[in-house]
Amino acid sequence: MSKKLVIKQCKKCMATVRVIQEKGCEVMCCGEAMTELVPNSVDAAFEKHVPTYEIKGDKILVTVNHVMEEDHYIEWISMCTPNQEHTVYLNPGEVAQAEFDYVKGATLYAYCNKHSLWSKEVE
Repeated sequence: MSKKLVIKQCKKCMATVRVIQEKGCEVMCCGEAMTELVPNSVDAAFEKHVPTYEIKGDKILVTVNHVMEEDHYIEWISMCTPNQEHTVYLNPGEVAQAEFDYVKGATLYAYCNKHSLWSKEVE
């Protein structure tokens, strides 16, 4: 089982933060509590946002079948295991792809700047 990636976002300014450890208090921005992003919960094309992967020996090649335009793109791809988190940050014009060490049971995450957070477990 992998560590859960907790991402919160401000509804007013759209600032986004990664929560390392929750202690029961609210993360605030613009005078309001930030909202936790729930993976795969936005009404958007599932097949264009959920990360897919290919195992190549001891590596895993993660791809998101998504446009990488200036105003609509995958900002980052992460892989979380029980004790590690690896993230590759992306820019418009690049391929939405990342390579990590293969870890069965890890969780892959992809963040779209317009359609939020998406995830898939590695089998």
